[in-house]
Amino acid sequence: MLYQILIVSFLLVAIILVGFILIQQGKGADMGASFGAGSSATIFGSSGSGNFMTKTTGILATLFFVLSLFLGNLTAQRTKQTEEWSNLGAEQTQSVTPATDVPQSEEQKESDVPN
Repeated sequence: MLYQILIVSFLLVAIILVGFILIQQGKGADMGASFGAGSSATIFGSSGSGNFMTKTTGILATLFFVLSLFLGNLTAQRTKQTEEWSNLGAEQTQSVTPATDVPQSEEQKESDVPN
């Protein structure tokens, strides 16, 4: 149960992290804002999103790596379940006896070649 919860939280953190990275401005966006480009009219202002977005991205990245290491450790120590079809040779095989009602000639009985 814990493993499934960690997988779901890992997936959510990864999706949110990608979203935050895509939302952030590039390094050259500030120069365009100083010349009157439209990027200064963002939700957080021209420079207000830097601290919030940077801190949130750092926290999400740290959480992503911690969850990755924890899930990797859990997966490595998990015992692999053996499938019922993986070891068919271990089962006892029944020897097949030839049918006795099939008539055989004298040449077939005396030959060394198996039927």
